[in-house]
Formats: sequence, C-alpha cells, structure tokens
Amino acid sequence: MRGSARVVFGVVMLVLAILFIAPFFLVITNSLKTNQEYLVSRIALPRQVNLVENYGGTIHLMAYPRVLLNTALITAFSLAGLVVFGGTAAYKLARVPGRVSTVIFFIFLSIMVVPFQAVMIPIVVMAKNLALINSVPGMVVLYWALCAPPAIFLYHGFVKSIPLEIEESVRMDGAGGLRLFFFIVFPLLKPVTATVGVLMGLQIWNDFLLPLLMLQKPMLYTLTLSSMRFFQTYNTAWSNVLAAIILGCAPIVILFFLLQRYVISGVMTGATKG
Repeated sequence: MRGSARVVFGVVMLVLAILFIAPFFLVITNSLKTNQEYLVSRIALPRQVNLVENYGGTIHLMAYPRVLLNTALITAFSLAGLVVFGGTAAYKLARVPGRVSTVIFFIFLSIMVVPFQAVMIPIVVMAKNLALINSVPGMVVLYWALCAPPAIFLYHGFVKSIPLEIEESVRMDGAGGLRLFFFIVFPLLKPVTATVGVLMGLQIWNDFLLPLLMLQKPMLYTLTLSSMRFFQTYNTAWSNVLAAIILGCAPIVILFFLLQRYVISGVMTGATKG
C-alpha cells in the first residue's frame, strides 16, 4: 500500500512539474522561431534557431540596455528604501508595545487588502501635483509608499523572533538607537531582508500598470513598457514579444534562484510569528 502511494505521489509530482515547466519551455522555443512559423504551430520545435535575429533585433528595437538600466535603478532604489524604512518602522512597532503601535500596525495590514485599482486615480492625481510623473525618483517614491505595508508585515514578525536579551546586553554596553538597530539587529534580519528583496523586487520589476500610468517618455520606459511596443492591432511581432519576455525575466529569475533559501525561511518565520 505504501509502495502504491509512493508511485501515485511520484506520478502526481511529475505531472505537476510538467505543467509548471511547459509554459517556460514553450516561451523559450517559440522565441527562437520566425513570426510566421510561430503562427503555424505554437507547440512544434523551431525548424531553425533564429537566436541572433530574434534576440538581437529585440535588444535593438526595445533599447534593451537603457530600459534595463531604468528598471534596475527603480527596483534597486525602491528596495533600498523599503529595507531601511520597513525595517526601522517594523522594529519600532514590535519593540514599543502599546495601543498606538497596534493601531498603526493594523492600519498597515488593512492597506494590504486594498487593490491598487481602487486607489489608482487618486495616486495619479497626487503624483501629478507632486511632480512625480515622468520621473525615475518619482517612481521610487511611489513604490516606497505602495510596497511598505507588506515589507513592514514581514519585518515585524521576524523582529519579534529576536530575543530581547541580545538588545538588553548591548544597551548595557552603551549602544542604543540607530546604532543598536543597524549594527546588532539588522544583521540578524538577513533572511527576511532577502525575502523582502526578492518578493518586492519581483513585484516592482514585473510591474506594468504603475509605469504605464506614470512614465510617458520612451527614454524612461521600463522593460514591461518597452515590450508593449511589439503588440500591434493586427500583426503582433510574437517572436520579438517572446524574446522580450525572456530578456526581461532572466535577471530577476537568476536573483530569485540565488536567494530562494532565504525567501522560504523568511516567509515561514514572518508568517508564524507575525
């Protein structure tokens, strides 16, 4: 019976693995086809590998180095602010118990359930009044505001798992305030910092709607916005679209695989002790 259960479990896992891998396989193989070959069959393997034509042309048409730099700058500075502001805010809320801290923390939690579409128009109006439209720093500021609640939630749960005795012993030696946080507490937050970096980084890197609303100048486009130019009403350049998807996903996927063990440990700790 146990042997049969293992066989069934193995088959189910194999089927699920195929279902997850199949979309990636199809995107990669179809990105190597010509547009006409793609329209004939999405499943068949490419008759000829058009690596230079498809990927080289896509890099040129979407101005890949520039849009990659824009996306990387927005993501990097957004994550830096989220780590600093989210970490310090969560530490203060966790270490200063009381009604005020509880109310503020639950306000952040309530913001997490509000969909972006519900506040989209007010954000656009506010960004226009504050001159944040068509600006990379403006995008960074908006991501600080929009991504702060989940970052604070994750940090809050992890901070509560750190023994107070560590901080008390350091305070007895004369350290306190920002020095205590950045030199003692913050290094202990490395797993959840990696979690925040990967989860928020994926969200910011792949975001389409906010850049679409805030960035109208082509020189400021992100990877997702630059990929949109390959979509036409009647004749979509699918070979370029699929190559653009691979080029856009590759950097952040590599980062995810490098940090995935920290992501799992950080999410588990933040969820169970938040």
